[in-house]
Amino acid sequence: MNKLDLSGVSAMPSQVWGGIRLVPLVREAPVAGLRLHHEIYRHALGAVDVGPRTRYLSYIPHGFIADWSGDGGQSAAYGTQLAGSAPTGTDCVPIRLHHGLAKRRRQKGVTEKRLRFLPLHLALEGYLALHFGGPSVIWDEWSQAAVRQGMSPRAEAAYAGWQVPGLGQALRIFELHPRQCGVLVYTADALAAAFVVPHPDDYRALHPSLIEDLYGELVHQYAFYGGPVPAFDARIGGERHIRSLADLRAAARAQERSWTENHDALMANRLLNPSYHFERVYRMGEFGLWRFLPSFGRGEPEQHIGEAICDHKGRVAYLKTFRLSEAQIRRGHLLNGLYDHDWQLNRTAQALGIDRGQLVGRIHDAGFSSLLKHGVERAGRR
Repeated sequence: MNKLDLSGVSAMPSQVWGGIRLVPLVREAPVAGLRLHHEIYRHALGAVDVGPRTRYLSYIPHGFIADWSGDGGQSAAYGTQLAGSAPTGTDCVPIRLHHGLAKRRRQKGVTEKRLRFLPLHLALEGYLALHFGGPSVIWDEWSQAAVRQGMSPRAEAAYAGWQVPGLGQALRIFELHPRQCGVLVYTADALAAAFVVPHPDDYRALHPSLIEDLYGELVHQYAFYGGPVPAFDARIGGERHIRSLADLRAAARAQERSWTENHDALMANRLLNPSYHFERVYRMGEFGLWRFLPSFGRGEPEQHIGEAICDHKGRVAYLKTFRLSEAQIRRGHLLNGLYDHDWQLNRTAQALGIDRGQLVGRIHDAGFSSLLKHGVERAGRR
Protein backbone atom coordinates (compact mmCIF):
# COMPACT_ATOMS: atom_id res chain seq x y z
CA MET A 1 0.00 0.00 0.00
CA ASN A 2 1.38 3.41 -0.99
CA LYS A 3 -1.76 5.57 -1.24
CA LEU A 4 -4.34 6.95 1.17
CA ASP A 5 -7.81 5.54 0.45
CA LEU A 6 -10.61 7.72 1.84
CA SER A 7 -13.44 5.82 0.17
CA GLY A 8 -16.80 6.73 1.65
CA VAL A 9 -15.57 10.12 2.92
CA SER A 10 -16.71 13.33 1.22
CA ALA A 11 -16.34 17.05 1.88
CA MET A 12 -19.06 19.48 2.87
CA PRO A 13 -19.02 23.25 2.14
CA SER A 14 -16.24 24.99 4.04
CA GLN A 15 -16.51 27.24 7.07
CA VAL A 16 -14.26 30.31 7.19
CA TRP A 17 -12.95 32.38 10.08
CA GLY A 18 -10.41 34.97 8.91
CA GLY A 19 -7.52 33.07 7.33
CA ILE A 20 -8.69 29.66 8.66
CA ARG A 21 -10.83 27.41 6.47
CA LEU A 22 -12.37 24.28 7.99
CA VAL A 23 -13.75 21.70 5.58
CA PRO A 24 -16.03 19.17 7.35
CA LEU A 25 -15.68 15.56 6.20
CA VAL A 26 -18.65 13.20 6.46
CA ARG A 27 -18.93 9.44 6.01
CA GLU A 28 -21.61 7.55 4.17
CA ALA A 29 -21.62 5.13 7.13
CA PRO A 30 -19.46 4.75 10.25
CA VAL A 31 -16.61 2.24 10.16
CA ALA A 32 -17.80 -0.95 11.84
CA GLY A 33 -15.68 -2.60 14.51
CA LEU A 34 -13.48 0.35 15.54
CA ARG A 35 -13.91 3.26 17.94
CA LEU A 36 -11.54 5.96 19.20
CA HIS A 37 -11.46 7.42 22.71
CA HIS A 38 -9.55 10.24 24.35
CA GLU A 39 -7.06 10.07 27.21
CA ILE A 40 -5.93 13.34 28.79
CA TYR A 41 -2.57 13.62 30.53
CA ARG A 42 -2.16 15.92 33.47
CA HIS A 43 1.36 16.90 32.43
CA ALA A 44 1.85 17.81 28.76
CA LEU A 45 5.62 17.33 28.63
CA GLY A 46 6.28 13.66 28.02
CA ALA A 47 9.14 11.26 27.40
CA VAL A 48 8.69 8.00 25.50
CA ASP A 49 11.10 5.08 25.49
CA VAL A 50 11.27 4.04 21.82
CA GLY A 51 14.34 1.78 21.87
CA PRO A 52 17.53 0.86 23.67
CA ARG A 53 19.08 4.06 25.04
CA THR A 54 16.70 6.08 22.85
CA ARG A 55 14.01 8.39 24.20
CA TYR A 56 11.47 10.61 22.41
CA LEU A 57 10.75 13.86 24.26
CA SER A 58 7.88 16.12 23.21
CA TYR A 59 4.74 18.05 24.10
CA ILE A 60 2.17 15.26 24.68
CA PRO A 61 -1.14 16.62 26.03
CA HIS A 62 -3.28 13.58 25.24
CA GLY A 63 -3.41 10.11 23.78
CA PHE A 64 -5.95 8.14 21.77
CA ILE A 65 -7.37 4.73 22.64
CA ALA A 66 -8.23 2.53 19.64
CA ASP A 67 -10.92 0.01 20.64
CA TRP A 68 -11.69 -2.87 18.27
CA SER A 69 -13.49 -5.03 20.86
CA GLY A 70 -16.83 -4.30 19.23
CA ASP A 71 -18.67 -3.07 22.33
CA GLY A 72 -17.48 0.55 22.11
CA GLY A 73 -17.66 0.92 25.88
CA GLN A 74 -15.57 2.64 28.52
CA SER A 75 -14.42 5.87 26.91
CA ALA A 76 -11.87 8.03 28.70
CA ALA A 77 -13.07 11.05 30.66
CA TYR A 78 -12.83 14.39 28.87
CA GLY A 79 -13.15 17.98 30.01
CA THR A 80 -12.76 19.93 33.25
CA GLN A 81 -12.31 17.82 36.37
CA LEU A 82 -12.48 19.00 40.00
CA ALA A 83 -10.05 17.79 42.66
CA GLY A 84 -10.52 17.80 46.41
CA SER A 85 -7.37 19.76 47.13
CA ALA A 86 -4.90 21.91 45.22
CA PRO A 87 -1.93 19.99 43.77
CA THR A 88 1.41 20.50 45.44
CA GLY A 89 4.92 20.17 44.10
CA THR A 90 8.09 21.96 43.16
CA ASP A 91 8.30 24.74 40.59
CA CYS A 92 9.59 22.58 37.76
CA VAL A 93 8.21 21.09 34.56
CA PRO A 94 7.09 17.51 35.28
CA ILE A 95 7.67 14.80 32.69
CA ARG A 96 5.31 11.92 32.05
CA LEU A 97 7.12 8.73 31.04
CA HIS A 98 5.47 6.49 28.45
CA HIS A 99 6.72 3.12 27.31
CA GLY A 100 6.26 3.05 23.56
CA LEU A 101 4.34 5.36 21.25
CA ALA A 102 1.78 2.57 20.72
CA LYS A 103 1.08 0.09 23.51
CA ARG A 104 -1.58 -2.58 24.02
CA ARG A 105 -3.73 -2.00 27.09
CA ARG A 106 -3.78 -4.54 29.94
CA GLN A 107 -6.21 -4.72 32.86
CA LYS A 108 -5.75 -7.13 35.78
CA GLY A 109 -3.26 -9.16 33.77
CA VAL A 110 -5.62 -9.55 30.79
CA THR A 111 -4.65 -8.04 27.44
CA GLU A 112 -7.57 -6.04 26.04
CA LYS A 113 -8.51 -5.25 22.46
CA ARG A 114 -7.50 -1.63 23.10
CA LEU A 115 -4.38 0.18 21.98
CA ARG A 116 -3.07 3.44 23.45
CA PHE A 117 -1.13 5.55 20.96
CA LEU A 118 0.06 9.14 20.90
CA PRO A 119 -1.55 11.04 18.00
CA LEU A 120 0.88 12.68 15.55
CA HIS A 121 3.87 11.57 17.61
CA LEU A 122 3.92 8.27 15.75
CA ALA A 123 4.33 10.22 12.52
CA LEU A 124 6.86 12.69 13.93
CA GLU A 125 8.95 9.90 15.45
CA GLY A 126 8.95 8.21 12.06
CA TYR A 127 10.30 11.38 10.45
CA LEU A 128 12.91 11.89 13.17
CA ALA A 129 13.99 8.26 12.82
CA LEU A 130 14.61 8.66 9.08
CA HIS A 131 18.10 7.11 8.61
CA PHE A 132 18.67 7.89 12.29
CA GLY A 133 21.57 5.43 12.52
CA GLY A 134 23.77 7.62 10.35
CA PRO A 135 26.36 6.31 7.88
CA SER A 136 26.11 2.58 7.24
CA VAL A 137 29.67 2.54 5.83
CA ILE A 138 32.59 4.21 7.61
CA TRP A 139 33.87 6.48 4.85
CA ASP A 140 36.75 8.85 5.61
CA GLU A 141 34.48 11.92 5.64
CA TRP A 142 32.31 10.87 8.58
CA SER A 143 33.21 11.52 12.20
CA GLN A 144 33.52 8.81 14.84
CA ALA A 145 30.54 10.34 16.64
CA ALA A 146 28.43 9.80 13.51
CA VAL A 147 29.45 6.15 13.37
CA ARG A 148 28.90 5.50 17.09
CA GLN A 149 25.81 7.63 17.78
CA GLY A 150 24.25 8.38 14.40
CA MET A 151 22.12 11.51 14.28
CA SER A 152 21.47 11.66 17.99
CA PRO A 153 19.72 13.77 19.07
CA ARG A 154 17.29 14.84 16.32
CA ALA A 155 14.92 17.73 16.97
CA GLU A 156 12.18 19.50 15.01
CA ALA A 157 10.08 22.54 15.92
CA ALA A 158 6.27 22.64 15.89
CA TYR A 159 3.47 24.85 17.19
CA ALA A 160 0.55 23.84 19.38
CA GLY A 161 -2.87 24.53 17.89
CA TRP A 162 -3.62 27.33 20.36
CA GLN A 163 -0.57 29.17 18.96
CA VAL A 164 -1.98 29.18 15.40
CA PRO A 165 -3.85 32.52 14.99
CA GLY A 166 -7.58 32.06 14.44
CA LEU A 167 -7.67 28.28 14.80
CA GLY A 168 -9.13 28.26 18.31
CA GLN A 169 -11.93 30.65 17.36
CA ALA A 170 -12.77 28.67 14.22
CA LEU A 171 -12.95 25.36 16.09
CA ARG A 172 -15.14 26.91 18.78
CA ILE A 173 -17.75 28.80 16.75
CA PHE A 174 -18.63 26.38 13.95
CA GLU A 175 -21.28 23.72 14.43
CA LEU A 176 -20.61 20.09 13.57
CA HIS A 177 -22.49 18.21 10.88
CA PRO A 178 -24.60 15.26 12.09
CA ARG A 179 -22.48 12.75 10.11
CA GLN A 180 -19.16 14.58 10.48
CA CYS A 181 -16.23 12.20 10.96
CA GLY A 182 -13.33 14.51 10.17
CA VAL A 183 -12.06 17.88 9.07
CA LEU A 184 -9.48 19.44 6.79
CA VAL A 185 -7.74 22.50 8.22
CA TYR A 186 -6.49 25.16 5.79
CA THR A 187 -4.49 28.27 6.65
CA ALA A 188 -4.40 30.93 3.92
CA ASP A 189 -5.97 28.19 1.75
CA ALA A 190 -2.93 25.92 2.17
CA LEU A 191 -3.76 22.46 3.50
CA ALA A 192 -2.42 22.34 7.06
CA ALA A 193 -3.80 19.09 8.47
CA ALA A 194 -6.31 16.31 7.93
CA PHE A 195 -8.14 14.52 10.73
CA VAL A 196 -10.51 11.58 10.18
CA VAL A 197 -12.08 9.16 12.69
CA PRO A 198 -14.33 6.10 12.28
CA HIS A 199 -17.57 7.35 13.90
CA PRO A 200 -19.40 10.71 14.28
CA ASP A 201 -19.57 10.26 18.07
CA ASP A 202 -15.78 9.83 18.13
CA TYR A 203 -15.34 13.08 16.22
CA ARG A 204 -17.62 15.00 18.58
CA ALA A 205 -15.49 13.84 21.52
CA LEU A 206 -12.15 14.44 19.79
CA HIS A 207 -12.92 17.71 17.96
CA PRO A 208 -11.56 19.88 20.84
CA SER A 209 -8.26 17.98 20.74
CA LEU A 210 -7.37 19.76 17.48
CA ILE A 211 -6.45 22.86 19.47
CA GLU A 212 -3.80 20.81 21.32
CA ASP A 213 -2.34 19.10 18.25
CA LEU A 214 1.01 20.01 16.71
CA TYR A 215 1.23 22.07 13.51
CA GLY A 216 4.22 22.84 11.35
CA GLU A 217 6.12 26.10 11.15
CA LEU A 218 4.74 26.83 7.68
CA VAL A 219 1.17 26.48 8.95
CA HIS A 220 1.80 29.00 11.72
CA GLN A 221 3.39 31.48 9.30
CA TYR A 222 0.52 31.23 6.82
CA ALA A 223 -2.05 31.78 9.58
CA PHE A 224 -0.08 34.69 11.07
CA TYR A 225 0.73 36.58 7.86
CA GLY A 226 -2.05 35.46 5.52
CA GLY A 227 -5.16 37.55 5.01
CA PRO A 228 -8.82 36.48 5.16
CA VAL A 229 -9.88 33.83 2.66
CA PRO A 230 -13.16 33.89 0.70
CA ALA A 231 -16.09 32.06 2.25
CA PHE A 232 -18.26 29.52 0.46
CA ASP A 233 -21.18 31.27 -1.24
CA ALA A 234 -23.86 29.52 -3.27
CA ARG A 235 -24.72 31.64 -6.33
CA ILE A 236 -27.81 30.40 -8.05
CA GLY A 237 -28.26 31.60 -11.60
CA GLY A 238 -31.26 31.44 -13.92
CA GLU A 239 -33.73 32.80 -11.40
CA ARG A 240 -36.58 32.42 -13.84
CA HIS A 241 -36.40 28.64 -13.29
CA ILE A 242 -36.85 29.03 -9.50
CA ARG A 243 -40.61 28.92 -8.99
CA SER A 244 -40.91 27.22 -5.59
CA LEU A 245 -39.06 26.41 -2.41
CA ALA A 246 -38.42 22.92 -3.78
CA ASP A 247 -36.70 24.45 -6.85
CA LEU A 248 -34.62 26.72 -4.60
CA ARG A 249 -33.64 23.79 -2.37
CA ALA A 250 -32.63 21.67 -5.36
CA ALA A 251 -30.54 24.51 -6.83
CA ALA A 252 -28.78 25.06 -3.49
CA ARG A 253 -28.01 21.36 -3.17
CA ALA A 254 -26.62 21.34 -6.70
CA GLN A 255 -24.26 24.15 -5.69
CA GLU A 256 -23.14 22.12 -2.65
CA ARG A 257 -22.52 19.05 -4.82
CA SER A 258 -20.50 21.13 -7.26
CA TRP A 259 -18.35 22.55 -4.46
CA THR A 260 -17.86 19.06 -2.97
CA GLU A 261 -16.77 17.59 -6.30
CA ASN A 262 -14.31 20.40 -6.92
CA HIS A 263 -12.88 20.15 -3.42
CA ASP A 264 -12.62 16.34 -3.57
CA ALA A 265 -10.51 16.72 -6.70
CA LEU A 266 -8.32 19.31 -4.94
CA MET A 267 -7.98 17.08 -1.85
CA ALA A 268 -7.00 14.15 -4.07
CA ASN A 269 -4.23 16.17 -5.74
CA ARG A 270 -2.84 17.45 -2.45
CA LEU A 271 -3.24 14.45 -0.16
CA LEU A 272 -4.49 11.28 -1.83
CA ASN A 273 -2.66 11.05 -5.17
CA PRO A 274 0.95 11.38 -3.88
CA SER A 275 2.76 8.15 -3.03
CA TYR A 276 3.87 7.44 0.53
CA HIS A 277 6.13 4.98 2.28
CA PHE A 278 4.02 3.12 4.86
CA GLU A 279 5.33 1.37 7.97
CA ARG A 280 3.01 -0.77 10.05
CA VAL A 281 3.23 -0.04 13.76
CA TYR A 282 0.63 -2.45 15.15
CA ARG A 283 -1.91 -5.02 13.96
CA MET A 284 -5.37 -4.77 15.56
CA GLY A 285 -7.49 -7.64 14.32
CA GLU A 286 -8.67 -6.69 10.84
CA PHE A 287 -7.18 -3.21 11.26
CA GLY A 288 -3.61 -2.00 11.20
CA LEU A 289 -2.00 1.13 12.65
CA TRP A 290 0.42 2.66 10.13
CA ARG A 291 2.62 5.71 9.84
CA PHE A 292 3.75 7.14 6.54
CA LEU A 293 6.36 9.42 5.00
CA PRO A 294 6.25 11.25 1.64
CA SER A 295 8.70 10.86 -1.22
CA PHE A 296 10.61 14.04 -0.24
CA GLY A 297 10.79 15.04 -3.90
CA ARG A 298 12.18 18.54 -4.40
CA GLY A 299 9.55 19.39 -7.02
CA GLU A 300 6.66 18.75 -4.62
CA PRO A 301 6.41 21.73 -2.23
CA GLU A 302 3.37 20.38 -0.33
CA GLN A 303 4.20 17.18 1.54
CA HIS A 304 2.70 15.56 4.62
CA ILE A 305 3.66 12.93 7.13
CA GLY A 306 1.01 11.16 9.14
CA GLU A 307 -0.52 8.09 10.70
CA ALA A 308 -3.53 6.03 9.76
CA ILE A 309 -5.61 3.07 10.87
CA CYS A 310 -6.69 1.07 7.81
CA ASP A 311 -8.85 -2.00 7.38
CA HIS A 312 -7.74 -5.16 5.55
CA LYS A 313 -8.62 -3.53 2.20
CA GLY A 314 -6.48 -0.45 2.89
CA ARG A 315 -9.42 1.91 3.49
CA VAL A 316 -8.69 4.63 6.04
CA ALA A 317 -10.67 4.55 9.29
CA TYR A 318 -8.46 7.03 11.17
CA LEU A 319 -6.10 9.64 9.76
CA LYS A 320 -4.02 12.48 11.16
CA THR A 321 -1.44 14.41 9.13
CA PHE A 322 1.29 16.99 9.71
CA ARG A 323 2.45 19.31 6.94
CA LEU A 324 6.22 19.59 6.57
CA SER A 325 8.00 22.88 5.98
CA GLU A 326 10.27 23.37 2.99
CA ALA A 327 13.31 23.01 5.27
CA GLN A 328 12.01 19.70 6.61
CA ILE A 329 11.40 18.46 3.07
CA ARG A 330 14.96 19.42 2.12
CA ARG A 331 16.34 17.52 5.11
CA GLY A 332 14.38 14.42 4.17
CA HIS A 333 15.49 14.71 0.54
CA LEU A 334 19.13 15.07 1.60
CA LEU A 335 19.02 12.09 3.97
CA ASN A 336 17.37 9.91 1.33
CA GLY A 337 20.04 10.91 -1.19
CA LEU A 338 22.87 10.04 1.18
CA TYR A 339 21.25 6.73 2.11
CA ASP A 340 20.57 5.75 -1.52
CA HIS A 341 24.26 6.24 -2.39
CA ASP A 342 25.76 4.49 0.65
CA TRP A 343 26.60 7.83 2.30
CA GLN A 344 29.37 8.53 -0.23
CA LEU A 345 29.66 12.28 -0.70
CA ASN A 346 30.97 12.19 -4.27
CA ARG A 347 28.27 9.80 -5.54
CA THR A 348 25.52 11.68 -3.71
CA ALA A 349 26.67 15.05 -5.04
CA GLN A 350 26.75 13.69 -8.58
CA ALA A 351 23.22 12.27 -8.23
CA LEU A 352 21.95 15.61 -6.91
CA GLY A 353 23.64 17.53 -9.73
CA ILE A 354 25.94 19.54 -7.47
CA ASP A 355 29.61 19.39 -6.51
CA ARG A 356 31.07 17.98 -3.31
CA GLY A 357 31.53 21.37 -1.66
CA GLN A 358 27.89 22.31 -2.25
CA LEU A 359 26.77 19.01 -0.76
CA VAL A 360 28.87 19.62 2.35
CA GLY A 361 27.26 23.07 2.57
CA ARG A 362 23.79 21.52 2.39
CA ILE A 363 24.70 19.05 5.14
CA HIS A 364 25.84 21.97 7.30
CA ASP A 365 22.72 24.06 6.56
CA ALA A 366 20.50 21.09 7.41
CA GLY A 367 22.06 20.89 10.88
CA PHE A 368 23.98 17.67 10.24
CA SER A 369 27.51 19.11 10.26
CA SER A 370 28.34 17.15 13.43
CA LEU A 371 28.31 14.01 11.29
CA LEU A 372 31.30 15.23 9.28
CA LYS A 373 34.90 15.42 10.30
CA HIS A 374 35.96 18.99 11.05
CA GLY A 375 38.42 19.12 8.17
CA VAL A 376 35.80 18.02 5.65
CA GLU A 377 33.23 20.49 6.97
CA ARG A 378 35.66 23.41 6.92
CA ALA A 379 36.82 22.56 3.39
CA GLY A 380 33.25 22.46 2.13
CA ARG A 381 32.38 25.87 3.57
CA ARG A 382 35.32 27.78 2.06
